[in-house]
Amino acid sequence: MKKSILFDLDGTLTDPFTGITKSIVYALEKMGAAVPDINTLGWCIGPPLRDSFLKLLGTDKADAEQAVAFYRERFEKTGMYENRVYEGIPGVLDALQEKGHALYVATSKPWVFAQKIIRHYDLESYFRQIYGAELDGTRGDKPSLIAYILAQECLDPSGTVMVGDTAYDMIGARENGVYGAGVLWGYGSKQDLESSGAGICMDRPRELICL
Repeated sequence: MKKSILFDLDGTLTDPFTGITKSIVYALEKMGAAVPDINTLGWCIGPPLRDSFLKLLGTDKADAEQAVAFYRERFEKTGMYENRVYEGIPGVLDALQEKGHALYVATSKPWVFAQKIIRHYDLESYFRQIYGAELDGTRGDKPSLIAYILAQECLDPSGTVMVGDTAYDMIGARENGVYGAGVLWGYGSKQDLESSGAGICMDRPRELICL
């Protein structure tokens, strides 16, 4: 049966740890805020960036917005390219496409950045469309993003799969009646994925071919 498959970007298709965490550190330094050990910032990969800065700064939305602006100063020039495609992903996407599945990107990252990253790593030909948040944070949460994609593409939720590495992806899928497929090579735990509604959890990219 042919399916529509929505792919998260960070932690699912690519490993963005270096670019995201260095850009967060840059923003915190510009804000004059305390800077945690960069190796402890993996939890910031997945949730909307504004939410992460609210937690890191412990202040208000205005400060979080300023931190996002500083983050983007570095991320747009350098950070988005401090990234790598997970081994095996291109082959998996090729196989899924050959099976006739319709593939889409569904990321909380602003779509303008997601498009540049997908193109830079030569993945654009695999996807019918790349969806993400607006720069102002609109559709930055997975439930509203997935709902938007289903409406825009006229997709049947029962024939759609959301592939992602965090609870945010699975919650978004569950709230839209979409099947959630969790991946364990990213930044979420199996326990978090399953408790958030994942119907399956996969250890290696090649397992995605069976979707």
